[in-house]
Amino acid sequence: MDVLAEAVLAEASAEELAKLPVPAEYIAAHTRIEDIGIFGDAEDKDVRKALHVGPVPMPELAPDEVLVAVMASSVNYNTVWSATFEPLPTFAFLKSYGKMGRWEKRHDQPYHVLGSDAAGVIVRAGEGVRRWKVGDHVLASPIQVDDQEAVTHADGMLGEGQKAWGYETNFGGLAHYAIVRASQLIPKPAHLTWEEAASTPACAGTAYRMLVSDRGARMKQGDIVLIWGAAGGLGVHAVQLVQQGGGIAVGVVGSEDKAQALRDLGCDLVINRSELGIGDGDGTDPAQVIASGKKLGRIIRDAYGEDPHIVFEYVGQATFGISMFVVRRGGAVVTCGSTTGYQHQYDNRYLWMKLKRLIGSHAANLAEQWESNRLIDMGRIHPVLGAVYPLDAIGEAAREVQNNTHIGKTGVLCLAPKTGLGVTDRAKREEIGEDRINRLGVRSFV
Repeated sequence: MDVLAEAVLAEASAEELAKLPVPAEYIAAHTRIEDIGIFGDAEDKDVRKALHVGPVPMPELAPDEVLVAVMASSVNYNTVWSATFEPLPTFAFLKSYGKMGRWEKRHDQPYHVLGSDAAGVIVRAGEGVRRWKVGDHVLASPIQVDDQEAVTHADGMLGEGQKAWGYETNFGGLAHYAIVRASQLIPKPAHLTWEEAASTPACAGTAYRMLVSDRGARMKQGDIVLIWGAAGGLGVHAVQLVQQGGGIAVGVVGSEDKAQALRDLGCDLVINRSELGIGDGDGTDPAQVIASGKKLGRIIRDAYGEDPHIVFEYVGQATFGISMFVVRRGGAVVTCGSTTGYQHQYDNRYLWMKLKRLIGSHAANLAEQWESNRLIDMGRIHPVLGAVYPLDAIGEAAREVQNNTHIGKTGVLCLAPKTGLGVTDRAKREEIGEDRINRLGVRSFV
């Protein structure tokens, strides 16, 4: 470990950190351009074969960026996409981005440092950074925007320059250091550990925009919200946001252990689709879609007497037709992804004749990120970590997510040598309660 990282772990002052040299290289989880094509026609594209952990060169810092010593990160599904080189190798994104200018050219490398979540300590700040300083404890928003683009000032997610950090850009959070724009920074909640805090921005922010924001489904009190994949990273935050907003959370999962985890989380109604044969197909058989939709709708009506107002959808091809069928007249299907496939098939008559709404949503703008983080800081919603791995086991961590065997978020320790570090407000943590912050327990592989 380099001297700067050692000083961060020793909780050195900002003045001391500023005097120490930035290392010429650092340890990072990354993919390599020469690995494109290694899977061929293999049915199982095992991410462990494409994820490497080792030294990469330290890039130069742009004036509007900070260098963060990353204490912890987490796995998002885009790490799986990157490591399977699907739907496109991310090196194509980096090459295109690199043509835009001097600072962008840094990103076009034969390696790609992954990771769209990070919690850590600022150790350097560019000359143009005004609101943050060395020594600050921060989180990184998973979205990088172009603040010189006009539409960014209305909604950062609408700008052409908006990119998924650590997926469409290089130098992401699954590493000892990360390059982060100042316009991505979020204050770390002081009562959380590094790994807890690092698990929240991408999924909590995305769920907030989908459900709460006026750009999403605009959930109101009493709304019944059907949440697919409710025990995953997105789902566990959606469940909590629905409950905090006075709604009724109906969670759908694929196994009994996930169903029990949702019950422990306090989900209002838990449906184990594996016991009912719901969503087992690929979503292309209209008869199967309608049969599954009727079965699902009957369960919800038996419990609450009405159909769901909102469907929280990111599973994609396998469930989308069911979602469109089961949501009530005038209801909304809000979607942010397609883990089972991008080609969705549904009967358009249900959309147009029953005046349903289909809302596309992607991550969250910085204001939405701060709002969701505010709820976490207040102890209204909490991180839901299912497991924590060390950085050198990123392959195993990502494999869990690839196989959908994880519950909640899968955390990754980067510079932090063990779990439980990073809490700077013990009194607040005790007031909120350890049992509320970690309701499901965490499997540690560190």
